[in-house]
Amino acid sequence: MTLRARLAAALSPTLNREQVQDVFLYQNRPMPDGPFTPAAVLIAITDRPQPGMILTQRHANLRAHAGQVAFPGGRLDPEDPDAIAAALREAEEEIALPREHVEILGRSDMFRTGTGFSVEPIVGIIPPDLPLHPAEAEVEAIFEVPLDFLLDPVNRRYETVDWQGSKRSYYEYIWEDRRIWGVTAAMLVNLARRIEAADAALMQNRP
Repeated sequence: MTLRARLAAALSPTLNREQVQDVFLYQNRPMPDGPFTPAAVLIAITDRPQPGMILTQRHANLRAHAGQVAFPGGRLDPEDPDAIAAALREAEEEIALPREHVEILGRSDMFRTGTGFSVEPIVGIIPPDLPLHPAEAEVEAIFEVPLDFLLDPVNRRYETVDWQGSKRSYYEYIWEDRRIWGVTAAMLVNLARRIEAADAALMQNRP
């Protein structure tokens, strides 16, 4: 089964949602009140024999989520007709990824954050080894993580810490010297569970 077909099946609206358990950053604390600001991120997967996923490390001097690993993305602007347009625009602004090189495959699960954003992950395939460049004001580094590493449950940890007088739980990955956690890790877990469910359905339907 090709990478495109596998991802398309995982992102299909007809996927049995009972097999997918959504992950939220605000586990063990009340759901934040709305309204939520619409936002989008681009989950860009490289089309190579061993596919990878493009991630960024934000600048340490930013006011929000400084130094954290994130997908390229941000809030929807008035000129953005939808989340796909916003994700492509943000990726072009943040890492110089030309939107014409992105093959959109679908949308993953909406994610509402404790900071008041409703983030829609847009999944696409891009050619390998594009000459990407970080926007100096926002992005400190661009890197690629093997997709197999991110999909393997062995490589994700579930942590619980004391935070502002209560418990806060989250997922994280450690890739080389980088920590992937919070919203980004939760989106990765959601996508991985979708792929697991789609793969399981495919195996069940084989003669």
